[in-house]
Amino acid sequence: MTLEWQQVSLKNESPRVSTFRLLYSARRRSGYRCLAGVPKSLVARMERENRLPVMLREKQLDTELVKIGKIIQRMADPDIFARLDRKDTPTREEIRRAATIVADRLCGSVANPIIRNAQEARQLKTIGGWLDARGYRPLRADSGIRFDAMSPGMYAFHINIPARFERKGPEMVNVSVDVAIMRKNTAQGDLPVLVEAKSAGDFTNVNKRRKEEAMKISLLKRTYGKKVDYLLFLCGYFDSGYLGYEAAEGIDWVWEHRIDDLSRFGL
Repeated sequence: MTLEWQQVSLKNESPRVSTFRLLYSARRRSGYRCLAGVPKSLVARMERENRLPVMLREKQLDTELVKIGKIIQRMADPDIFARLDRKDTPTREEIRRAATIVADRLCGSVANPIIRNAQEARQLKTIGGWLDARGYRPLRADSGIRFDAMSPGMYAFHINIPARFERKGPEMVNVSVDVAIMRKNTAQGDLPVLVEAKSAGDFTNVNKRRKEEAMKISLLKRTYGKKVDYLLFLCGYFDSGYLGYEAAEGIDWVWEHRIDDLSRFGL
């Protein structure tokens, strides 16, 4: 893959630009925009709109595309593209193998979000059914009621909770939570139980995402104190490393196949 070919491909087939990320090794697949030193608007337009900038002059465009090409070549996975180190022509078998691996990664990048969203919808339906069977009532999404003003025995999906970004700073951010459940025996001023639905088909990605929950609980406790009850509703592959990390942050969890354990949290 010469730089000249990369430049022509990026210029004539910009819809493929995001696919180049799939050529990288896992330890290098952090994106090429920040490393290439090209204008953010150029890469964003190519990735999101599948088009080249119309205001960029031809010579400057060629210069920027060559920069991206250099990064692609530098970050390409050597286990897939072994010929890059040999500087020779790849065999037909090497081309077939590389194409198969990249195609598999592409299928995964498209399918994984679909599967994850479907899993989340199924998990939330399971939680809702469990709560309904115990006399809890769903809160309408357009009710306009704040999470901390919910009536006892109510629950809501996909709640945004305002939280302070810095301990003493004025800036507020929204922390998204999958489920907020106000206990039936709640006292005035109590916060609802907050539940995050998580599923994983393998052990790899969960450790990449474990900091998300730690950041959320940190923001919530910074704003509302240690009385925040934040749980994970887990389905799939979550190992001791993931669970230990979350426990260290003060996060508890309930396994989906043991959903009745939610009752231990006063529900």
